[in-house]
Formats: sequence, C-alpha cells, structure tokens
Amino acid sequence: MAREGARRNIRHPFGARQRLTFDRHPPSCDMPRFHPEPPFEHGQATRIGVLLVNLGTPDAPTPGAVRRYLAEFLADPRVVEIPRFAWLPILHGLVLRMRPAKSAKRYALIWGKDGSPLLLHSMKQHALLRGLVSQRLKASGLPADLVAVELAMRYGSPAITGAMDKLRGAGCERILLVPLYPQYAASTTATALDAVYAHARKMRRMPALRSIDCFHDDPAYVKALAQGINDDWVRHGRPDFLVLSFHGLPRRTLDLGDPYHCHCQKTARLLAVELGLDAKQWAITFQSRFGGARWLEPYTADTLVRLAREGKARVDVACPGFVADCLETLEEIGIEARQKFIGAGGRDLHLIPCLNEHPLWIAALADIVLRNLEGWLVAPPDAAARELTTLRSKALGARS
Repeated sequence: MAREGARRNIRHPFGARQRLTFDRHPPSCDMPRFHPEPPFEHGQATRIGVLLVNLGTPDAPTPGAVRRYLAEFLADPRVVEIPRFAWLPILHGLVLRMRPAKSAKRYALIWGKDGSPLLLHSMKQHALLRGLVSQRLKASGLPADLVAVELAMRYGSPAITGAMDKLRGAGCERILLVPLYPQYAASTTATALDAVYAHARKMRRMPALRSIDCFHDDPAYVKALAQGINDDWVRHGRPDFLVLSFHGLPRRTLDLGDPYHCHCQKTARLLAVELGLDAKQWAITFQSRFGGARWLEPYTADTLVRLAREGKARVDVACPGFVADCLETLEEIGIEARQKFIGAGGRDLHLIPCLNEHPLWIAALADIVLRNLEGWLVAPPDAAARELTTLRSKALGARS
C-alpha cells in the first residue's frame, strides 16, 4: 500500500512560496540545507548593503510581550556569562516568572502612542541615514541607490534574519554591519555580529561582510554628543554638575579583557574636553546593575544620592552610550534616578536626550558608514557595458 504524502508550504525567505510534497516521515535529505537565493537576472546591477543593529524592545508593554523579549535576551550566553546548566533553571524558574510583570510596568511609563521609543527613534535614524547616504552618493557621481540600508534588532523585531534577506533580495552581495553601540562590549556588539554570522552560514550565496566594532572616539560622534548637550543647556540652562552615565557590566568582564570600560572612559574624557569642563564639573558613572555581583563602578544611583547630599541642587545626566532614548534612559534615569536624587535632598535632576535624530548625529553616522565602505563604493557598470565586456572576453578567448 502506497504511503500517503503530506503537503507542506515552505516560505521562501524573499517572499515567494514553494509547495513541496513529502512522505509522512520526510527524510532530512529532502530539506534544503541552505536558504534559496533570490531571483537572479543577468545584467542586474549589484548593490551594497548597510545593516543597522540595535538591541531591541518588547512588542508591547505587557507581561507576555516582556517575557518573550527577556527570554531571548537573557538566554544569550554573551549577555549572561553563567554556565547554562546553572543559569537556565534560574532564568525559567525564577526570573521569567517574577521580572516580566515588573518590567512591563516600567515600559508602560515610557511607551508612546506609536509604540516603543527605542524602535521609533531607530526607525527615524534609519530613514534619515538612508536619505543622507543617497544624497552624498549622488553628489559624488555615484548612483543614489547604490547603497541599501536596513534596520534590525538583536532581540525582537525587526529581526536580523529578515533584514539580511531583504538586503540579499535587493541585490546586495557586500554588506556592512553597523551595531549601534559606540563602545564595544561582548554582550552588545559581539552578540549582534554572532546573529548575523549565524544567519549568513545558512545562505547559499554568502555575502561579503564587513563590520564596525566601535566608534567611541570618532570625532564627529563626540561633537554630536557635545552639540546635543549644549543645545539642551541653551534651552534649560547649565546645571551644577554633569553626570555621564553608561550602561553597566559585571566587573569580571573588564578583568577578562572586554574593552568596554576603557571605551566609556575615553568617550567621557573626549566629551568633557569638547564641552570645556574641568574635573570638578562632571563624573562618569555606570547604571543598570542587575544581581548581587560587583559591577563597573561608580554606580549612577549612588553617585546621584551623594551629589544631592553634597548640596548639588541641579544635576544633569547624559547617556553617551545610548544613541536612542529607551527604557534605561527615560525610565531608569528620567523617573527612578530622579526620585532618588530628590529624595536625598536634590532639587532637580534633568535628563538630557540621547542623540536620537540630531542632525549632527545622522551626519556623523553617515560619515562612519561611508568611511567604512571605502573600496566598495565603485559605480557598477551598466548592463550594456557589462555585456560588451563579456562579448570581448569571449572573442579574445576564441582567438587564442
């Protein structure tokens, strides 16, 4: 008796559907090992891809959405460097049972009518960068559409896999990876690159890949930070003290060789020089401590309490490590840290916005991208020129 066949729809990563028929127990050899390639046309001009990657955000400020996001985020071995056999039971048995509801309330405090602030700012940065890069290409005599720009989040949506497939579908055979973390850390930059490389391994036509690992001391980035702070001071006046707060990491990451702490220190020093501040007018701190282990110091919350008790009436906080406002800036600093500062006797704690869509930041990002595309930015020949070159090569081969 013939075995019944089972039909399955296999979604092509570039949008098409393939309808394949398998036996009831399909052998693994019938499944494609690599993703199918996008449709190809001879004479089609190739393009260059740029993939912007930020951390990510839940889809909604609800316990369920936050739980899904944290499950992916905190299960990353780059993020939590505790042996899997010890950490995963804690994660699923304790953390993911207790933390999502609390975190959802925090997200709800900063959630806008259009969604997550981080995602919205990232989407605007993506659109502005794409437009500015096109303008600069056109001004240089190159095709305005030579470079395709996509946005992805390491955790959540839009996913890295989908963004990579879009770039390949647009004809990109070379892709520049741009993790949007100015200071390199294994738990941010490296894990973003891990995800890209893991997906590239499944591609039949693997694109050429370049990556930017940091831009913590890029002059244009530092100037954009300084201009954003000065713009805010023009509107709101100068504070008694400026705190430059970076996201924290466990202290052992520094001992193991992660350059993040050093990168933060250099960014802070360069920014203080650009702002014309002396050592008594500013301090660097680290926020977002989690768990009982020792983290990078000094801690932001402790520093703010100390400054309030020392009589600093107004303190401003800027977060140079975040290129877009998010939970860690809007809620952790703008709400939670402000309450602690005022509770300790301070009068006003003012959060300076992140770079977001500041024109100097978008220009700096375009500079960074185009500089790292050097050697790839060559005008592709048109189809007729390529066909003529092919015919000439064939003719020369026939003569020999």
